[in-house]
Amino acid sequence: MNVVRTVNLPSGTPVPALGQGTWHMGDDPSRRAEELDALRTGIDLGMTLIDTAEMYGSGAAEELVGEAVEGRRDEVFLVSKVLPSNADRHGTVEACRASLRRLGTDHIDLYLLHWRGGVPLAETVEALEGLVRAGDIRHWGVSNLDTDDLADLPEGAVPATDQILYNLSRRGPEFDLLPRCRELSVPVMAYSPVEQGRLLDHPALRSVADAHGATPAQVALAWVLRHDDVVAIPKASSRGHVEENRAAADLRLTDEDRATLDEAFPPPTRKRPLEIL
Repeated sequence: MNVVRTVNLPSGTPVPALGQGTWHMGDDPSRRAEELDALRTGIDLGMTLIDTAEMYGSGAAEELVGEAVEGRRDEVFLVSKVLPSNADRHGTVEACRASLRRLGTDHIDLYLLHWRGGVPLAETVEALEGLVRAGDIRHWGVSNLDTDDLADLPEGAVPATDQILYNLSRRGPEFDLLPRCRELSVPVMAYSPVEQGRLLDHPALRSVADAHGATPAQVALAWVLRHDDVVAIPKASSRGHVEENRAAADLRLTDEDRATLDEAFPPPTRKRPLEIL
């Protein structure tokens, strides 16, 4: 079994630092076999955290994940999300149980509020904590919440993670959100860690990649994974892409590499609103 470095949730539960995202997967029946193979290959390679959401393909991604993990559920850490429009006291429970059915499982390991909507955070957290007590979910967390949103969570309520857009071209969270999460011992989960491929033609990335005999995508992923409290969840819908992502977890960037990337993608010097894709 391949082993990927782990990151601890506030509860002490370890999760792989490199997982698998599923946004835009499960939509095209002609690609289903290839996508199932990709997810199962990722599990074989130790990328056993799989992230999905009820929103992705209106449940189609969850169904794909459910099929991919059939017979291997105990190897996998499943993450899914409730839409803010469903995140009231009763809707959260109903949405979770619908996700459980699509995933073909009796529990979700980590269930997130997908982004902040009109339902008071306290009401959503109350519903999420009820799902933990009922055994439907093991942990709850949030996604796309900025520092002021985290401050609005009920007193004493600590999410297991904040899943955010974070990559070389989206470094705003480094100014205050990442430090605040560290104060709370809350790891960050970075989605779109290679900016959906848009970063990959950048000359700085290419030069660092060439120096390591790696690909630009591997460098971009390794850069996100340089933090010991950040989980990256890139999407890969083919076996070759999954294998490329897995190799990034073993790539170590030098101080010189990081300086090159800092020059090309400067760190923030002031607060920036959290960006969302």
